[in-house]
Amino acid sequence: MELTLSDIEDAKRRIDPYIHHTPILSSSSLNRWLGHDIFFKCENFQKVGAFKARGGVNTVSWLLENGERPKRLVANSSGNHAQAVAYAAKRFDISATIYMPEYSSKVKIQATKGYGAEVVLSKTRDITDELVREAAIEEGVFWIPPFNHEQVICGQGTAAYEALSELRNVDGVFAPCGGGGLLSGTCIATKGLSPKTMVFGVEPLNANDAAESLRKGGIQRLPGVPNTLADGAMTMAVGDITFEYLKQLDDFYEIEEEYLVYWTQWLTHLLKCRIEPTSAMTMEAVRRWLQTQKTKQRVLVILSGGNMDQVTTSRIWERDCLQIRPKI
Repeated sequence: MELTLSDIEDAKRRIDPYIHHTPILSSSSLNRWLGHDIFFKCENFQKVGAFKARGGVNTVSWLLENGERPKRLVANSSGNHAQAVAYAAKRFDISATIYMPEYSSKVKIQATKGYGAEVVLSKTRDITDELVREAAIEEGVFWIPPFNHEQVICGQGTAAYEALSELRNVDGVFAPCGGGGLLSGTCIATKGLSPKTMVFGVEPLNANDAAESLRKGGIQRLPGVPNTLADGAMTMAVGDITFEYLKQLDDFYEIEEEYLVYWTQWLTHLLKCRIEPTSAMTMEAVRRWLQTQKTKQRVLVILSGGNMDQVTTSRIWERDCLQIRPKI
């Protein structure tokens, strides 16, 4: 079915008691340097430290609202979705088993266990995905996919919905793309609330399956685990549901790893909060788009999360990027 703004609004009603209404921050220095107004919807302050809590909670709430109460929830994820489903399961007193590849962020694995979920690790993402498919066949088990599910998408779209309900006259909305759930929900919410506002997707060049899919007109799968600091965008392929919404985007950007490092440092410094590289890379797409604009723009950036382990943190701060000020 084609999701609409009313589906996002239903999701917001369901999740409001269980999630944070996250703040919108801006940096006067960044706005002055770039000559435009940039607003950041800070999902790094969300439950579990990422927007994923929205989709997880909405999907479980939707099930219960429709008279279904699974005996067990299962999910496959390399990080934030794992925590989201674990959090939702705990909140609604349902057991959960989360299947994760061994290369997942250690801090995200521990956080998922901390919410009470059983965590099953496997050597590759393909094995992880196969295990969750097998588990989902069991009676009384419900599988919450990380992105390719209507109610997951609707939950994720509430982040943009909240922001655009507060901000007016936004010219462009930017969000990162892993499997496309956040971006799909952002597109639905934005086109419903502010039809003239443009929506842009962003992913690492080293994990550019979505961009390749859009170029070739069909879903493309990465040949192996991508080498990127953006662990939230290491999805092997977008879904058949999310791909249809990605086709509606106004443009799509692929960002090199050096800019993930650069903007993670700068946004951490300017906004005074912890930000994942997956979130920060989006700012480089904003900068490139603003280079093409002749008038002052108002831009909304969805900062997807702030969960980063020690290994990634060390790699981000190996060299100092704060000596080179952002500019158009």
